[in-house]
Amino acid sequence: MPLKIFYLTTEIIPFANTSSLAAFSTKVPLLLQNKQHDIRTMIPKYGYVSERKYILREVIRLREIPFEFGEENVITSAKSAFIPKTRVQVYFLEDDQRFKPLTNLIYKAKNGRVLADNDMRFAFFSKASLAILPHLFWRPDVMWCNDWQSVLVPAFYKQQYMNDEFYADMKSVLVVHNYEKEYLDIARKTFKDTGLEEPASMKKGVVNAYEAAAEYVDLMIAIDSPNNQVSKKLLKLPAIKKKKSKLLIIKTSGEESPDYDKVAAIIDSGLQKLFS
Repeated sequence: MPLKIFYLTTEIIPFANTSSLAAFSTKVPLLLQNKQHDIRTMIPKYGYVSERKYILREVIRLREIPFEFGEENVITSAKSAFIPKTRVQVYFLEDDQRFKPLTNLIYKAKNGRVLADNDMRFAFFSKASLAILPHLFWRPDVMWCNDWQSVLVPAFYKQQYMNDEFYADMKSVLVVHNYEKEYLDIARKTFKDTGLEEPASMKKGVVNAYEAAAEYVDLMIAIDSPNNQVSKKLLKLPAIKKKKSKLLIIKTSGEESPDYDKVAAIIDSGLQKLFS
């Protein structure tokens, strides 16, 4: 069954490339498009990305979309382009305060220090991506999230959007490519500041990002390689172990270039089961 897939990522080659997520987000959406799925991607518009080089186009209906973020009334905008040499559409989510100043390290300062406001920056990306959806004149079946950067999408959806007629009956999927502890602690304050209820797995004012997602996501997918056993790390977390029936594990060879055709086929099968 062809599906409409809204693919949220913070990395796509050539726009941003700091981890395995970048190559995955370049290859797999194209492979799923070739399987007749209607897939559209969303990525932050980092200041260093050349609008002229990559032909980013203004879309009038995607200018200055208002929404609530915590107790703030904010706006967001998006421009449209394509992954080079493909017809996979990319929406670039704009925010001068949160995304424009970032270097190509994205999550870190030039000295290698992890940016202290990553959680709020990508919480904004998550909420804004949901808020902009009706303005695309397109309604997805699946919201596809990747790694810690978009773990709050399922919570925003279940708590703030699912009862709206436009958003009804969408499924959320989280693909975990990396398990990097330096990015995984979400403080209680982040939930308060974004208007979200804190998850049951919160302990001592902090929750693991993937445990927070596990309470709301419909399907979690772990991408394992011989040198990066993501699933084992996830299954050590009580909230995920409790819902391990929702965890799909994909084992790759660990080569520099995984068999993306195989990965895409397994994910396609997993998505179909959500709607069977």
